[in-house]
Order: sequence, then structure tokens, then C-alpha cells
Amino acid sequence: MKSQSIRLQKYIADCGVTSRRKAEDLIVQGRVKVNDKVVKELGTKVSLEGDVVMVDGEMIDLLSVDHIYIALNKPRSYMTTLSDPEGRKTVMDLIPIKQRVFPVGRLDYLSEGLLLMTNDGDMANMIMHPKFEVTKVYEVKVFGRVNEMLLNKLKAGIVSHDGILKPKSVRVLEQLPQKTWLEFRLNEGKNREIRRICEAAGVTIDKLRRVAIGNLSIDGLQPGRWEYITKAELLKKIGINKDGSKRANAEVYVSQKRSVDVKKSSKKQKNATIADSKDFTKFRKEIYFETLDNIKKTKAISAQKKTQK
Repeated sequence: MKSQSIRLQKYIADCGVTSRRKAEDLIVQGRVKVNDKVVKELGTKVSLEGDVVMVDGEMIDLLSVDHIYIALNKPRSYMTTLSDPEGRKTVMDLIPIKQRVFPVGRLDYLSEGLLLMTNDGDMANMIMHPKFEVTKVYEVKVFGRVNEMLLNKLKAGIVSHDGILKPKSVRVLEQLPQKTWLEFRLNEGKNREIRRICEAAGVTIDKLRRVAIGNLSIDGLQPGRWEYITKAELLKKIGINKDGSKRANAEVYVSQKRSVDVKKSSKKQKNATIADSKDFTKFRKEIYFETLDNIKKTKAISAQKKTQK
């Protein structure tokens, strides 16, 4: 009987090394060997039984892999990577298990919320690929007051170098004295999509938290905690059948938080600055820590002057 063969990038992903897209990068970079020969051709197929595959000098074997699925509530200040050259904490520090797993998609260092971890490349592909239309829900706190004009800008999205970035929906959840909570729903979730949409509208993000993927949410799961989830339960939660088709009457995540009508005046935000003010740009991600350091120094100098008086 002829041995079954599959594409090399799928083999690597199914072994839990990384996602299929990143597996393609490993192949092109010359970090993959098949039968002791470096392979850089993406169309290469390997036998499940007859070929020996190595990644970065370590042998991987698909026939010995048991797929696992983990839901993690990622805290801020953790990298969504397997390791970090700068020595920062990664999500792997939160999951002390022996099996090799990788993050499905990513959350920025300063972002938090639901992150799925698995060693199932096919499942990861279904969750991330836009054709499967798995909705990701985010709660985003921005500086300032979001009026109707700004809300419409955020809803409209932008044209970027990698295509159109347009959320499925955006609504206001809560108005604070100088900040506003928004809910974004995305079907695709390209790299830094929400941050790029907000920046294009002149809006600065304070906090970004993913609260749900499909109908799987972080409700009841504290930051830094994680739990196993079965494949059947995960498929049901994201609304997809085993064959990749869309599940009929798939459940969607419904927030208990009601929408705020921005057309009505808000007593809480009576004196709030409009969210696209340039005064808030100093709090953007790329200069966030520098701004915090400057604030600390200013407070220290002020405290020192008071002591001297």
C-alpha cells in the first residue's frame, strides 16, 4: 500500500511546531531538512511513514502527535511567541506543559485577553483564515471622547498596503470622564488591525483586550490562567464543522454590555477632550514606556521640590 503524503508546511504545522504560514517561512529560510537534505521548495510533499523531517536540527514525527487545545487569558506584558531574544516573558511561561504548542494568531505585548494555543495546524488555519469567517471580539479603551464622526471613521476602516482593513462592527460600550470603551468585531484580524484603524482616525488606544473568538470567551477565566478545551467543543464554539464547512445555526458571542448612543450628551464626558486630539499620541504603543518614564520623573521632581520647601 502506498504511504500517504502531504505538503511539507502542513506536516510541520500538524506536528505542532508552528502555524502553516510560519512553517512556510521556516522552509524558505532553509531551516527544514527532509531525509537529511535542506528543502526550500514549498510544494514539496513528504511521506507520513517513509520520510524523516527535521526543523532546526530537531526531528519531528506526525504519527506520534496528540492534538491538544488550550484557551489562555493572556495578561499584558507577555510576548505571544515561543521565545524572545530580549528576554521578555512569553505566553509559554504561563503554560508549563511538556507538549509542543504554538499560539493561534497573536496579541501584542501590551494587549491582553483570549489566546488559543494548539499543536493542530489545520485548526489554527481555520481560526485565522478569513474564508472561515470566525469572528474575533475585542474591547478597546481609547483616550478621549468618541463622537459620532469618529465612530463612523472607525467603522469605515482604511485602505492599507496589505488590503482593506474594515471591522465587522464598532460600537461604544462605556463613556468615562476622559476615556471611552469600544467594542470591535473582526472577521480577519490582520497584524495590528485595530491599532492601525485607530491610528488612521487619530485615536490612541489605552487598553486592548480580546474577549472572544467565535462564541468562546474569557468569561470566568482570570488573566494568566488557562484551561484545556476539546476539539469538538472548540469547533462548536467557533461555528465550524469537522470538514471546515460553516455550522448551521452557529452560536455567536453576545456581550452583556449595552451600546451607548454617542448622539446623546454625556454628563460623564462633559469636559472630555475629543479622542483624535494630538495630546494623546504620547501614549501610543511605540512611545508608551518612554512616556511612563517621563511621567514618573516629573512626579519625582515635583515631590522632591515639595520636600525641599
